[in-house]
Amino acid sequence: MKVRELDLPGIGKKFELEVSGGDKIVVIIHDDGRRELYHFYHGEDDSASVVSLDDDEARQLAGIVGGMAYQPKALETINVVMEDMIIEWYKIDNDFSCIGKTIAEMKVRQCTGITILAVIEKNHSKNVNPSPDYRFSPDSTLIVTGDRKSLQIFKQYIKDGRLGCTI
Repeated sequence: MKVRELDLPGIGKKFELEVSGGDKIVVIIHDDGRRELYHFYHGEDDSASVVSLDDDEARQLAGIVGGMAYQPKALETINVVMEDMIIEWYKIDNDFSCIGKTIAEMKVRQCTGITILAVIEKNHSKNVNPSPDYRFSPDSTLIVTGDRKSLQIFKQYIKDGRLGCTI
């Protein structure tokens, strides 16, 4: 989804959201707390509908749309399957001990119990499900999954290597 934000001096802010079907939603947040929502059909210049909300109504709608009032069944299933599994993002700083080593050399899964799902390099290239010969590099971001304790161990392990893993 593309989002464009514009300041409206003396009025507030305007947000334009282009959704996947090509329609556009425009939200104007007035400095006095009012919100106006405009819906435009794909390629049309005239709004198909307009809704005005006060601050409380807007916050309640945000909670509903954001899933605070109801969680779709598909998401409940994912949460049950994932149980205690967490997905985290870790940026590799220049002083991390893992730099220049491979996933295999570090014995990441054996020593920490986590799985590296993907790596986003400094140049924004993506490596999904990196192979054991992937070599860690500075400023890359690791997307990993595991339980909370394993993630804490992993974070310390890639930083200073002081896990003492001998597997």
